[in-house]
Amino acid sequence: MGGALLQGWLDLGLDAARISVVEPEPGPELRALCTERGIALAWPQTPPEALVLAIKPQMLDAAAPQIAAHAGDATLVVSILAGKTIANVLSRLPQARAVVRAMPNLPAAIGRGMTGAVGNAAVTAAQRHCADALLSAVGQVEWLDDESLIDAVTAVSGSGPAYVFYLAECLAEAGRKAGLPADMAERLARATVEGAGALLEQRPENSAAALRESVTSRGGTTAAALEVLGSAGGLGELIEKAVLAARKRAEELSG
Repeated sequence: MGGALLQGWLDLGLDAARISVVEPEPGPELRALCTERGIALAWPQTPPEALVLAIKPQMLDAAAPQIAAHAGDATLVVSILAGKTIANVLSRLPQARAVVRAMPNLPAAIGRGMTGAVGNAAVTAAQRHCADALLSAVGQVEWLDDESLIDAVTAVSGSGPAYVFYLAECLAEAGRKAGLPADMAERLARATVEGAGALLEQRPENSAAALRESVTSRGGTTAAALEVLGSAGGLGELIEKAVLAARKRAEELSG
């Protein structure tokens, strides 16, 4: 995710001279990119304006002493560490004051992400604007008023791409069982999910429910399928249970 953010900043024209990347074991691709664009592979000489934490959550304790030495009281800390609360971060960075906790999702890797973000009381309007600019480089950003809602964001958009992939997987398998060649069923399922997603994007004035209704003729094939999906214990109830289970697990990991 850190790599996706870096590429997004560069694509938007952020001056590479203002960026420093700290990676104990940079791979050849990262080294080549930094060399090509003139990005420092080292800590800056002075505390940075913004410090984005994009390491694995389990590495925070080991990395914290080094990070703390470069996080001044005027530094905005943007954390995308899953399961780490703002309090977790502040307890390890004693000089830090302003922290934004963010939860981007997998499509950020192609610049189509959805990120939920929340800042603590120390985050100024200017710092929030800075965080929004950094995060929106890989997609849309939704700001929350309550940090506890991050767990719900995780359950909906953070884990959500997996739900959509699973739907495409199940649709392809159902097509195969209905008699289609497996490769054709896969192509049909993929294209259908891609096209439906594009339609949602291109018609923001229409809710998902309205688009569903527009393709459903009374007594038709789609109506017959939706009757099954909407039956007791159907898709809606399953998705609700799935989201609640994901939220519960996110709460457990944050605790």
